[in-house]
Amino acid sequence: MLFGLAVLAALIWFGLIFFHGKFWQAGPILRPASPGTAPADIMPDVTVVIPARDEADSIEVALSSLLEQDYAGRLSLILVNDRSEDNTGALARALPDPHGCLTVLDGAEPEPGWSGKLWAVAQGVAEARRQQDSNSGYILLTDADILHAPEHVSTLVAKAQTDALHMVSEMVELQCESLAERALVPAFVFFFALLYPFAQVNNPKSRTAGAAGGTILIRRDMLAEIGWIEALKGALIDDCTLAACVKQAGGRLYLGHSCLARSIRPYPYPIDVWRMIARTAFVQLRYSPLLLVLTVLAMGVIWIAPGLLALFGHGLPRWIGLATWLASIGSFIPTLRRFRLSPLWALALPFVAIFYTAATIGSAVNHYRGRGVVWKNRAYTDAIPNDGRMATDTIPNHPAQAEAAPRQESRA
Repeated sequence: MLFGLAVLAALIWFGLIFFHGKFWQAGPILRPASPGTAPADIMPDVTVVIPARDEADSIEVALSSLLEQDYAGRLSLILVNDRSEDNTGALARALPDPHGCLTVLDGAEPEPGWSGKLWAVAQGVAEARRQQDSNSGYILLTDADILHAPEHVSTLVAKAQTDALHMVSEMVELQCESLAERALVPAFVFFFALLYPFAQVNNPKSRTAGAAGGTILIRRDMLAEIGWIEALKGALIDDCTLAACVKQAGGRLYLGHSCLARSIRPYPYPIDVWRMIARTAFVQLRYSPLLLVLTVLAMGVIWIAPGLLALFGHGLPRWIGLATWLASIGSFIPTLRRFRLSPLWALALPFVAIFYTAATIGSAVNHYRGRGVVWKNRAYTDAIPNDGRMATDTIPNHPAQAEAAPRQESRA
């Protein structure tokens, strides 16, 4: 039995290392483009949409970094104050805006079936369409806790235009200062790359589609083609759902790491990381008990069994387990380097995997206790596990079913 378990874990890791998009590598990094090298009259318009709920701690520096972008074209910002209970809206309105490019909207309460963030994004995109009655240019979706380097927007647009991409997304640099962050946050990026190998996402021939919500630049015409944000209604993992919609429509994706944008949201304690994982882990499994059981078993075989075999096994199973365990922790080292952490943190990976598995089970428990997905003091119990594969006849205003229908836009 132990020999069979050791061989199974070794075979799985062999497949992951050599046939899973080289997920363990550091991944592509979008390097800065030279700012201000192109004349403004040939640079496309970019509208940045920022949903914000109770972001008073970060909104000033995040918005200021966008207001100070060195972009040669027309740049507009739309912040949607998503029913904040602090002074997020007031702080945003008080920021210096010498070029008049910032619009602050007070968002409406989410309609049934919408998550709060996605509903805020939908209102922001509707305002972008009202301000610019054209499907040319780009929309940049970003969060209210992201700090952008001055050349970030220019770099995103240059990447999209140079490589003829429909959507450019980046995993922004995450905070990694507290003990909980150093122990758990790098694994979040590592497991994300395992689920959505960047090389496969960026390969037009692969069906794998993924995105990171901190930075998503998308062409307006592509967003119109998939049915605007309404195509994502019900999605709680909205970034990857959007990527799936774009790829299924024939769009070309790019997913990489950012060196020009970083999150300033802290996760000081393990419970903060737990909540981040539990928020959507069971959604990722499409609320399936079978997938949950298979996931727990897979986590045990892939991450736990090799170490246990190496420590407590005997004979050949022990040596196979040791080799597999070394391969698994070695695969984590490029991610640790990115976070400028000691490779010794890789020894904690099996325990981190146990933590993530427990949080996934906790996500399922929340679902079956009726708590659903809880985020920003909102609970979603009836959201659809929309993964981007909805039929076009269920998407409001999708071009395939409403070519002649007038466009409906709203301003909160």
